[in-house]
Amino acid sequence: MSVSRASVAGAGDGTGSASPATRSPWLMLALATLGFALNFWAWALLSPLGPLFRTEGTLGTLSESDVALLVAVPVLVGSLGRIPVGALTDRFGGRVMFPLVSAATIIPILFIGYVGLRSFGALLLGGFFLGIGGTAFAVGVPFVNAWFPPERRGLAIGIFGAGMGGTAISALTTVKLYSKVGHQTPFLLTALALTLYAVAAWLLLRDAPGRTQPVGSLLTRLVANAKLPISWQACILYAVAFGGYVAFSVYLPSYLKTAYGLDAADAANRMAGFVVVAVLMRPLGGWLSDRLGPVPVLAASYSVVVAGAAVAATTPLLEHVGTVAFLAMAAALGAGSGATFALVAKVTDPSRVGGVTGLVGAAGGLGGFVPPLIMGYVYGRTDSYGIGLVLLSVTAALTLLLTLTIVRNTANRATQDALHHA
Repeated sequence: MSVSRASVAGAGDGTGSASPATRSPWLMLALATLGFALNFWAWALLSPLGPLFRTEGTLGTLSESDVALLVAVPVLVGSLGRIPVGALTDRFGGRVMFPLVSAATIIPILFIGYVGLRSFGALLLGGFFLGIGGTAFAVGVPFVNAWFPPERRGLAIGIFGAGMGGTAISALTTVKLYSKVGHQTPFLLTALALTLYAVAAWLLLRDAPGRTQPVGSLLTRLVANAKLPISWQACILYAVAFGGYVAFSVYLPSYLKTAYGLDAADAANRMAGFVVVAVLMRPLGGWLSDRLGPVPVLAASYSVVVAGAAVAATTPLLEHVGTVAFLAMAAALGAGSGATFALVAKVTDPSRVGGVTGLVGAAGGLGGFVPPLIMGYVYGRTDSYGIGLVLLSVTAALTLLLTLTIVRNTANRATQDALHHA
C-alpha cells in the first residue's frame, strides 16, 4: 500500500519536527552513511586485535584457527541478521531501525571491553552480539534508495556503501588505543560514538515521502523475496565482491603477520590501506553503473579479482607485486560491491528493496565468513595461503561467467520491462 506524505510526516514520527518533504535527500544520505560507518567500526573491533590476542597470552594459548573463528563470528551474525533487519526496515523504515540497531550494538561493545577480554569464551559471546552492528547495512540501502530517483540510486547507494570504511577506522585506531592508552579505550570510544549517533538519528532521520510499506507477514515477505531471480543472482555476486572485501578486512592482519612477518601495527595499517581503496571505489562503482550499466562494471571487477588472486597465491614480494595485487583486488571488490546494489536498485520493486538487500547483504557477509576459516585451516596443514587464494581466483572466474550470461539477461529484461511500462 502507498503511504502519503502526510502519513509519513505524522504517523510514527513521534518528534513533531519537520516533515520529510522539508528534508534534503543528501542530508539523509550523509546521516545514513555516518551511521553505517560507526556501526561497521564497532563490527570490526575484534579483527585488528586478533594477532595480539594470539601472542600476548591473556586469553590463553590461541591457534590460528581460534583467531580466525574469533574474527569471523561477528561477521556471521551480522550477515544472517541482515535478513530479518532488512525486512523490518521495509516495514518500519530506517528512521526507526537506524537508532535501534545502533543502540543495541552498544551493549556487546561494553560487555567485551569490561568482561569479554578476560577469557576466550566470553570474547566469543561478546563477538556474537557485536554482529548486530553489521546489520546496519540492510537498514541503510532501502532507506537511501527511497530518497533518490532511479537514475541516481547507483551513486547514492555507492556513497552509502562507502560507510564500510568504518573498518578502516578500526584498523587504524584499535591496536594503538588498546596497547598505548588502555584495553577498554577503543570499546569506550566506539560506545560513546554510537550513543551520540543513536540520539542524533532519532532526532534528525526521516523516511522518504511516499515510502511504500509492504503487506503481509514478515515470513511471507521473506519467502517471496527469496524467490525473485535477482535475489539469488545478486547473492552470488555480492558473496564474492563484498565477501572478498570482508574476508580480507578481517583476516589480512593475521595473513600479513604470518606470511610476511609484519608486526601487528604495520599489518593493521596495511589492511587500512586495502579498506580505503575499496571504500573509495564503491561510490565510483555505483556511479559507473548509473552510466554504463551494472553488468560491465561487475564483469571488469571480477576479471581483476581473478588476476589479482592468482598473483597473490604465489606469495610475491610484498613491497612490489604483492602490494599492487592486493590494492587492485581492493579496487575491484569495492567497485563490484557498489555495482551489485546498483543492479538490485535497477531491477527490484522499491517496496522489496529492504528484503532483497537483507538477503544479498547476508550472502555478502557469509562470503566473508568462510574464507578466513578456510585460510586458517589450509595454513594449519600446509603452511601456505596459496591454495586459499587460488580458490578465490577460481570462484571469481565462475562469478564472471555468471555475470556475462544469466545476470546480463536479468538486467536486459528489467530494462525492457521499464521501457514497456514507460
